[in-house]
Amino acid sequence: MLFRKQSLSLGRNDIVQLKEAYKWITHPLFSEELGVPIDGKSLFEVSVVFAHPETVEDCHFLRAICPDCFKPAKNKQSVFTRMAVMKALNKIKEEDFLNFVVQYHVWNIAAVKFILFCRQFPCPPNSPKAVCTVLEIECAHGAVFVAGRYNKYSRNLPQTPWIIDGQRKLESSVEELISEHLLTVFKAESFNFSSSGREDVDVRTLGNGRPFAIELVNPHRAHFTSQEIKELQQKINNSEAIGHMKEGEEEKTKTYSALIWTNKAIQRKDIEFLDDIKDLKIDQKTPLRVLHRRPLAVRTRIIHSMETHYVDEHHFRLYLKTQAGTYIKEFVHGDFGRTRPNIGSLMDVTADILELDVESVDVDWPPALDD
Repeated sequence: MLFRKQSLSLGRNDIVQLKEAYKWITHPLFSEELGVPIDGKSLFEVSVVFAHPETVEDCHFLRAICPDCFKPAKNKQSVFTRMAVMKALNKIKEEDFLNFVVQYHVWNIAAVKFILFCRQFPCPPNSPKAVCTVLEIECAHGAVFVAGRYNKYSRNLPQTPWIIDGQRKLESSVEELISEHLLTVFKAESFNFSSSGREDVDVRTLGNGRPFAIELVNPHRAHFTSQEIKELQQKINNSEAIGHMKEGEEEKTKTYSALIWTNKAIQRKDIEFLDDIKDLKIDQKTPLRVLHRRPLAVRTRIIHSMETHYVDEHHFRLYLKTQAGTYIKEFVHGDFGRTRPNIGSLMDVTADILELDVESVDVDWPPALDD
């Protein structure tokens, strides 16, 4: 018994996994057949699914003695995954069993399981009686990320598809206008769009644009020259489209330009005090217009600075630099008291916003490329 214990006392790192041995055997064959070197860390992967009846019988045995390890998963076709098998094998530990028997001279359920395991998997193992058959070969490439900035000059274009209660409100979006070209050129299966914040459908994004990134899933083409990328950018800009993302989103600032209307007649002196306000803290309840898609909460935001330009007795232009995530429209009209203080309360008037533009998103990402 002691000899058997010593003979099996190998560390986890001393055992070569079957998949690694398979790679050692097949990599030179692939390289010779395709005429290209093989890189084990490449983003391009070839998955091979084998069937082997004898192995399936082994798995059924493991499931019988360790049923808790093999539970159905929504995204798995079989319960006999590599992780499930490893979990079952780790639960049947020879060393734990031997220590238990030697110390207490007691045979329990764990001991019986271990004996059954040794009978099912003798050491050395029996030679297989049948060869494996290949069921499926699948090629896939790791995701490619494309980053940039976009300008939006339309006041009738949402950033992402605008769908409410299953009904599409507008026929296109910034996300779709950019991604449809990328999907075609990269020959990708799907995409995921992310951006540094978002603007309302009627808000323009000017200046150096808003940063965005698109994850292209399983692209069939992944390598492009600088010239090809420039041509792709030009193609997107010539179509309907116009020209450290989530991380640090609360720390970045944004600059806006807004045209304000007031119900009372105003003079230039009535708005000059706004220029002197710095780092104004405001509390904003989730605006009524977005309650259908955002949770109810009170968010504290900072208006870093304001600059006013008098237009006429009922209009002035307001330039603001704010903390990201500030609801500008609500800061102007107050949203029925849900944002306080607001321009209306500061000026003791009823105020509303007629136009709003994003002048800049002040985050140095993605890095600019040399022409």
